[in-house]
Amino acid sequence: MHESAWERDEGAGPKLDGELRSAFGIREEIERRVRSGIWAPGERLTSERDLAEHFETTRVTLREALSMLESEGRLYREDRRGWFVAPPRLVYDPTERGTFDRTARAQGRVPVTRLLDFAVVPCAPRVSALLALPVGLPILRIRRQRFLDGRAVLYVEHHLQPDAFPGLETADLTGSMTEIYERDYGFSYGGMVFEITTVGLHPAAAEPLRMAVGSPGLLVTRAHDDRAGRRVDCDFEYWRHDAILVRVAA
Repeated sequence: MHESAWERDEGAGPKLDGELRSAFGIREEIERRVRSGIWAPGERLTSERDLAEHFETTRVTLREALSMLESEGRLYREDRRGWFVAPPRLVYDPTERGTFDRTARAQGRVPVTRLLDFAVVPCAPRVSALLALPVGLPILRIRRQRFLDGRAVLYVEHHLQPDAFPGLETADLTGSMTEIYERDYGFSYGGMVFEITTVGLHPAAAEPLRMAVGSPGLLVTRAHDDRAGRRVDCDFEYWRHDAILVRVAA
């Protein structure tokens, strides 16, 4: 957002008295501008220095206010890029398979998937526990970065049984993995288990999400069986915590 954004609301807010200069007062004023649409979703805020000058406060107090709004999902921060007005959260049901693109489009969003790599890697302990494979056994790993309306919101790792989908590396891996399995291999899932936890983002997840290492994230872990009950793959989805609203239909 440019400094002219302040001019769009000139005179609309309260005077900068002592209460407004407090962290809570600044938070209330920024939220008012976001809620009223003066600052649009995805709009970049001006620099922290300019914001502090506008509110006649210190950078420490300003950051406290911005952090409140970040924790509430009103604003989000990208590493080395600054603060932005958060768009609406994507309503997401982790029990459904292959729904990122379809769910996003149904909610008027624009999804994009970028393939980061396809590799054969040693089976890590957490993958071993989910796939019932020996630690160190070579398995397939696919890493992808997913965007909503140009914003990176999801980093995902897919780990697969090494013999499950021969030739998978030649497929277009920027779409739905479920659709690839069904179309190219005649495969459909059986059962599934999943869990959701909060995590501090490790470097491999933080970088594609444009967040600082250790920032809070939401980890959705899923493991899938085939129709015969054999565990075939597992996913680790690292979401920006402010990007989704988890909703599971009973």
